[in-house]
Amino acid sequence: MTATSTPIRFGVLGMGRAFTLMLPTFLGDKRVQLVAAFDPRASARSAFENVFGGQACATDEALCAHPNVEWIYVATPHQLHTRHVEMAAAHGKHVLVEKPLSITLEEGLRMVEACRKAGVWLVVGHSHSFNTPVLHARQLIAEGRYGQVRMIEALQYTDFLYRPRRPEELDTQQGGGVVFSQAAHQVDMVRLLGGGLVESVRARLGRWDPARPTEGAYSALLSFREGAFASISYNGYGFFDSDRWMDGTGEMGSPKAADAHQQTRARLRKATDEAAEVALKAERNFGGSAFTLPAPTLPAAFQHFGPVIVSCDHADLRLTPSGIEVIDASGTQLLAAPLPAVPRAEVIDEVWRAGREGHPPLHDGQWSLATLEVCLAMLASDASGRDAPLCHQIASP
Repeated sequence: MTATSTPIRFGVLGMGRAFTLMLPTFLGDKRVQLVAAFDPRASARSAFENVFGGQACATDEALCAHPNVEWIYVATPHQLHTRHVEMAAAHGKHVLVEKPLSITLEEGLRMVEACRKAGVWLVVGHSHSFNTPVLHARQLIAEGRYGQVRMIEALQYTDFLYRPRRPEELDTQQGGGVVFSQAAHQVDMVRLLGGGLVESVRARLGRWDPARPTEGAYSALLSFREGAFASISYNGYGFFDSDRWMDGTGEMGSPKAADAHQQTRARLRKATDEAAEVALKAERNFGGSAFTLPAPTLPAAFQHFGPVIVSCDHADLRLTPSGIEVIDASGTQLLAAPLPAVPRAEVIDEVWRAGREGHPPLHDGQWSLATLEVCLAMLASDASGRDAPLCHQIASP
């Protein structure tokens, strides 16, 4: 087996919700091999050894120093990303870190610089801008097939705020709330589709439940340097479900029950206090008592992040779980694309191109720093009641 065909050897740092959602990818994609992992939960470490046959490390430092690990997948809580990316880079490991990159620009800049100095790749994801329909639409736009992008509309209604949460996930200062966790998806998508260079942001945020005192909703207008604008909206208060506008397909690409949001609220009511809610979250993740290993299945549809419509000079492009619906003067047609062999294979595509073929990643540190800047600008704009300018933006490659 040649070096360019050898699976990429990953170490996993954090086996909570983000890792749990990436499990079908790691289990099904033969281009990666999980060789070591660390998590504070003994149950997760034991499950890792049983499922993957890898080594459960005693500390995060031991994982980053593991001699057989090439890449570190950082899936720890948001406020720990900076420490863990810097630690991985110090040990000469390439990094795949979950979004958001960090919770401050200063930390994000440190992470980018640490990886640059160490000469290692930094890839930031999963955000839904990795999804094939987004990448396909970006390609069509770059080819100039439909003229210039003029307007982008993206919205999503979910039950995010009423899924089980740790206390810091309800504290904006520690990276909690929907701006850090969810706007990162939408901002990444519209930046890719709109050219990347956001000039200013005007936003309003919703904090409507005193028992869960962080942002649960937002609307923002992003103005691009070349003249396009994007409207992004998100509501995580768990009533209406925008997946009904996505052919009943949920975010992960599978059919979704019509009463999913009501079920979420009902489960949360059973958690009588903060400790019970934290336990409820932990037990449904990898290694928990309520966790079931996903069966290997072929994706039935693309993953998505709600309705997205891109208005160009000569057509509107609607991103769907089946591909891109193009509506122009001649009518409507669906531009279908092959489904990935495993969910989120597009993330491994990017890691593979960097790690095995030497191509700079699309979702690198500088790109994701610009996305973080927009998210922080949303918070600043809501606080000031004014447009928030930006200075760290880069163009879509």
